[in-house]
Amino acid sequence: MTVALALCAAVLLVAATLVGTSVRIVRQYERGVVFRFGRVEPGTTRAPGIVLLWPIADRLTKVNMQIVTLPVPAQDGITRDNVTVRVDAVIYFRVVDPVRVAVDVQDYMAAIAQLAQTSLRSIIGKSDLDDLLSNREKLNQGLELMIDSPVVDWGLHIDRVEIKDVSLPESMKRSMSRQAEAERERRARVITADGERQAAATLAEAAETMSDHPASLQLRLLETVVEVAAEKNSTLVLPFPVELLRFLERITPEEHPGPTATDRAAAGPPPLPHRGPTASTARTSSALRSPARVPPRPRARSRSRRTTPARAHRR
Repeated sequence: MTVALALCAAVLLVAATLVGTSVRIVRQYERGVVFRFGRVEPGTTRAPGIVLLWPIADRLTKVNMQIVTLPVPAQDGITRDNVTVRVDAVIYFRVVDPVRVAVDVQDYMAAIAQLAQTSLRSIIGKSDLDDLLSNREKLNQGLELMIDSPVVDWGLHIDRVEIKDVSLPESMKRSMSRQAEAERERRARVITADGERQAAATLAEAAETMSDHPASLQLRLLETVVEVAAEKNSTLVLPFPVELLRFLERITPEEHPGPTATDRAAAGPPPLPHRGPTASTARTSSALRSPARVPPRPRARSRSRRTTPARAHRR
């Protein structure tokens, strides 16, 4: 009796073990590939749910069908215009054929990583620095095509490839910053010159309008007075009407120019006026009629005055 009970217990234990090894659960985002005696039988891919296997004969391999995000390590390279850069990227891919992934590729994650690094270095060497900085969409498409072509036979599909960052040397960064600063200064000067040209054209049109309508100048003058008065300062503005200046110009007589040198030469010397005897003439005639008088001689001085240094100094 005891032996029979032991045999029954052993049979139950073996049956439970076989049932436990033959029942598997496949999650919703997974697919199961069954190997029966080491071979993949056609139609043996198992859907999500409970999967029953033949004990000892079947082996189940689960394949994840979710989209996988694989970061690509930064790669150093030289662009086509001989600039050293460091570029990293990220890849989004998923499994479309679980049988091929389980049979054809030993480790598809490592294979995708190595292929992505090689393709990234190749795309760096074929591109210019300006394309890496400003035309990334085109480079992403080219990199995606380079990676997707060989992985199609592995049962994988590349959804998207993105270049994350482009690292430049410090000297190149300084050169680019100086170039950008010079470009902004050039644009500022062009904009300033264009603004001055437009302002000059507008002022010319305003001058023409004010010349056609003098009242507009008076209105502008009154507006300026209002603006100055609103600032609450000590400036005193006295408007002087332009019409008053024009009136003064009209009433001022024109000056007649005098005769030129040619006119005076043609007219000849002016006639001398007839004048009577002058005082000098009368004195001369009286002197001729009167006898000559001898002027008295000066008396000789007894002694001459000596000039002392003090007197000379005073003189």
